[in-house]
Amino acid sequence: MNTTRHAQRYKLLDTLRGWTLLHMIAYHASWDYVYLYGGNWQWYHGIGAYVWQQSICWSFILLSGFCWNLGKHHVRSGLKVLIGGMLVTLVTVLFVWENRVIFGVLTMLGSSMLLMIPIHSLLPRRMRLPWLGLLCSIALFVLTRNINTGWLGFEAWNWIALDHCPWLYRGYLATYLGFCDPGFFSTDYFSIIPWFFLFLTGYFLYRTLPMENRRIQSGLTHGIQPLAFLGKHSLLIYLLHQPVLYALFELWYRLFPVIVS
Repeated sequence: MNTTRHAQRYKLLDTLRGWTLLHMIAYHASWDYVYLYGGNWQWYHGIGAYVWQQSICWSFILLSGFCWNLGKHHVRSGLKVLIGGMLVTLVTVLFVWENRVIFGVLTMLGSSMLLMIPIHSLLPRRMRLPWLGLLCSIALFVLTRNINTGWLGFEAWNWIALDHCPWLYRGYLATYLGFCDPGFFSTDYFSIIPWFFLFLTGYFLYRTLPMENRRIQSGLTHGIQPLAFLGKHSLLIYLLHQPVLYALFELWYRLFPVIVS
């Protein structure tokens, strides 16, 4: 996505990613304020904040799946994101154990980018029914959304209990896949199932669009430059934003302790 020849084409996608990134930073700043600095913000514990958080996650994952089709160096890109996730895990485990991040969103995205390579190679070069793949991906995501908690179901609707298969929910490998071990804890947990199916939804969404259409081609060239800049550097910003937020909160707390507490 960084080649000069295609730079203009991706400006809209980078803008969308940058906009989502800003929301993610704002959400994490709110999380820090509430859980690390004892902020009394009741709204943050309600459905509104949950919908906000989910909209950010869904947007990032869908965009990543969509943009996978546009990349060329999938192995390199996937490994870069995966290593970024491992770095986040290492730092949090060593320095902030009580807020550790294991199998976070970067680990899931990097894994999905790599997993998509063999899947893409097995699919016909020109799928006659890409919308069928899109519908199947959506259905699988909806069906497995609650698999972390031992159910097949979506959000508030639990349809089929998996408690008769307790052996599934044991160990880190099972947790990585989506069958969360009862003793596992992470402040940012995104397993392969169900989230890879949302990534796959983005992948097939791209393939349902007539990308050779001039209107679509023209639309992709438009964007907002500051947001596009953030979107192009989203991985670096993601890795740095929490340390920067911590530093800002510590500075604010030391200057205005009464206001923060």
